[in-house]
Amino acid sequence: MNLWNYLRGRGDFLAFLTYQHASLAFQTVLVGTVVAVLIAVAVYRLPLLSALSLTSSRVALTIPSLALLALLLVPFGLGVVPSFIMLAFFAALPVIGNAIVGLRAVPASVVESARGIGFSRWRILLTVELPMAWPVILTGIRVSTQMIVGVAAIVAYVLGPGLGSLIFNGLSRLGGANALEMALTGTVLIVLIALVFDALLVLLGRLTIAKGLS
Repeated sequence: MNLWNYLRGRGDFLAFLTYQHASLAFQTVLVGTVVAVLIAVAVYRLPLLSALSLTSSRVALTIPSLALLALLLVPFGLGVVPSFIMLAFFAALPVIGNAIVGLRAVPASVVESARGIGFSRWRILLTVELPMAWPVILTGIRVSTQMIVGVAAIVAYVLGPGLGSLIFNGLSRLGGANALEMALTGTVLIVLIALVFDALLVLLGRLTIAKGLS
């Protein structure tokens, strides 16, 4: 194996695949997080719906990602659309649970105090409950991001973008020239993306979480 010889002259190509992979992961986690928080806001005050949402999000995580991709091929075909929908779906699941738990954990006395000084329900949600639940929500986002960066590799099966194509092309050619180098390079770059995203989320937490909540 001569990894250096493989990398030499392929910098632009590898940078493009890395950008595609990181961009896809970022966008799907962002969309999944927004959807998850909206669902949590809609159900956290309703015990039955909260319990159903928590259970459903945990059960849905057991759905094989390849099976979901296969189902999405029927209406959407190959490419970016089924890849995006599958990843956004899985990205939302860890965040839903954490958002519901975080919102329900806000002390009732704090909510009552805010209501007592004239805050509306939406103002309480936006200025009291969500900020207090944010550390738990952010933990869910970190879990979701790490999961999605890894799972995003399989979208290569449906001609989706990213580093998965490098890995699977290499694995399909094992024993051939540069096969192992391709798979190893794709894997290492995915790990690096995951580490960078996690570091950025840790920094986000330090900038946005009140000191009394950290």
